[in-house]
Amino acid sequence: MSKVEEFEELRPLLFSIAYRILGSVSEAEDAVQETWLRFDTSATRPTSVKAFLSATVTRVSIDVLRSARVRREEYVGPWFPEPLLSDPYQDPERSAELADSVSMAALLLLERLSPLERSVFVLREVFAFGFDEVAAAVGRSEAACRQLLVRARRHMEAGRPRFEADGQERQELATRFFDALRVGDVVGLRDLLAADVQLVGDGGGKAPQLARAVISAENVARLLGSVFPLMARIDVTFEPHEINGQPGAIFRDRDGKVLHVLALEVLDGQIQIIRSVINPDKLGHLGPVADAWAIDSEVKQARRQTK
Repeated sequence: MSKVEEFEELRPLLFSIAYRILGSVSEAEDAVQETWLRFDTSATRPTSVKAFLSATVTRVSIDVLRSARVRREEYVGPWFPEPLLSDPYQDPERSAELADSVSMAALLLLERLSPLERSVFVLREVFAFGFDEVAAAVGRSEAACRQLLVRARRHMEAGRPRFEADGQERQELATRFFDALRVGDVVGLRDLLAADVQLVGDGGGKAPQLARAVISAENVARLLGSVFPLMARIDVTFEPHEINGQPGAIFRDRDGKVLHVLALEVLDGQIQIIRSVINPDKLGHLGPVADAWAIDSEVKQARRQTK
């Protein structure tokens, strides 16, 4: 195989590693491209191309994450990962770990870890790399990596929900939710929401966003049930779609441009958290992005006309 063929065969794995470390599709793609450049210009042929490329993309991602963390501390409002529609890397033996680790809930838990802890956790727990490979990738001893993993596991387990819905239950609940949303059925929405459900938006100061999280089934149901019919009047549509391995939807304006992405977190038979990503910087990889400010203005106009 040529260098290009070897690299392209491993590209899905490299992207999946980088995305879990960074929580950003665009940054992960850049990290993979930088990995290719380093591989292409390397004068020596590594004994294991997979080990070399995995280590390289991990080191690049750690460097990017260290600088990104400063930007995230200054971020306007809640920060969510860039939505991922499908994970390019598949491994039947690791399917459960892969699916769990790419969810928004898991990625937000990973944000609590240091860059080294996060990288060790991703390589070892998600992709089952040996400790020797993990140590080589992050530039630490195996003993140090074991300690990093212990700390990472502790943080992750402390934040995990106690009950998780199976895939079929999640999908059935999501179908009922979006059916109710489509017609503005407040009662139908409320019945699907946990009593303390949260609706949280990520606009990054670059799009209209909630001033604060909306909490309680009653408040969230009334807000969603009143807003979407107004959006539908100006030809905003949505298509249910898996978002980061969980039920969700992509909302589009009348021209088909991406307005925002909605992701549902389903636990114990109810929707616990609804996350909306509307920051245009996080939607460009999904296609042309709508003018959220213009849509917001049209929605307000539609509301005035109904009074």
